[in-house]
Amino acid sequence: MGYRVAVVGATGAVGREILKTLAERGFPVSEVAAVASARSAGQEVSFGDKSVLKVKNLDTFDFAGWDIGLFSPGASVSAVHAPRAAAAGCLVIDNTSQFRMEHDVPLVVPEVNPEALRRIRRGIVANPNCSTIQMVVALKPLHDRFRVRRVVVSTYQSVSGAGKEGMDELWAQSRAMYVNDPVTAQEFTKPIAFNCIPHIDKFMEDGSTKEEWKMAVETRKILGSDILVQATCVRVPVFIGHSESVTVEFEQPVTASDARAILREAPGVVVMDTRDDGGYITPADCAGEDAVFVSRVRRDPTVEHGLSFWCVSDNLRKGAALNAVQIAEVVVAQGLLKQAA
Repeated sequence: MGYRVAVVGATGAVGREILKTLAERGFPVSEVAAVASARSAGQEVSFGDKSVLKVKNLDTFDFAGWDIGLFSPGASVSAVHAPRAAAAGCLVIDNTSQFRMEHDVPLVVPEVNPEALRRIRRGIVANPNCSTIQMVVALKPLHDRFRVRRVVVSTYQSVSGAGKEGMDELWAQSRAMYVNDPVTAQEFTKPIAFNCIPHIDKFMEDGSTKEEWKMAVETRKILGSDILVQATCVRVPVFIGHSESVTVEFEQPVTASDARAILREAPGVVVMDTRDDGGYITPADCAGEDAVFVSRVRRDPTVEHGLSFWCVSDNLRKGAALNAVQIAEVVVAQGLLKQAA
């Protein structure tokens, strides 16, 4: 059986990756629509090796008769069109921040909490923030065994997290520096080339940024409301791939060797931790890969049951497109599509 799938935001970096992922994983489609803003209507995007789709105008697109909508058009756009699609009977899997913290919208990472999909009420499922996704994939198997009490995480997030415009700005600024041209910052608050910026999303009253807040509240919604999370989120001059330095305090005793053994068996996780020069994963290694990679697993001697590790993933794939497609796969496999309509 094939499904009619609409990819909304199809001309953006994540939208294109969703189309690529659907084709690569052989998702059972009978028809695919590429949908985007009026200014992108009429453009062409690729679906698989041979198919080319003409982009349809989101403002006039009729979602009636479409089974699944994979949304990545920006939060304000999803706020308008995701409920419209859901009302037409199209299950929306939304990659924006618009619905993540609404109590009646499941926030899902398939390797972590697929059971949440049985609580679809509004025809909308939310994809978590990219930095949250890779962290909870690594934390989940450890949480099941040792119970996470507190997490302190510093992220090193690539410019693709800010979309194509962020990638273009890093490229343009890097070139400008090499040829001694003026460097201007537009997408980021300061030059990103050869720099790090400890500021992602808006500042909040307590001094944290919204990105840092997202990691805390989303982790609690997915793994448990009693988990404490302190995040520092940094934009770095890397095109693709988010990295995280994670330190965890557990309720139960934990050793580095036990943690490695558990993570090696965990779905979606690859452990590369040889403690040799280069025996760890970097963002350049993970670009184009589906897994969450874990390295540098070691004891944290500053707390009674502490562990630290390094975590890397392709933010456009597992952090966005792949997670959304995996949600669709679970919905189909568990026969939840009609229930969600």
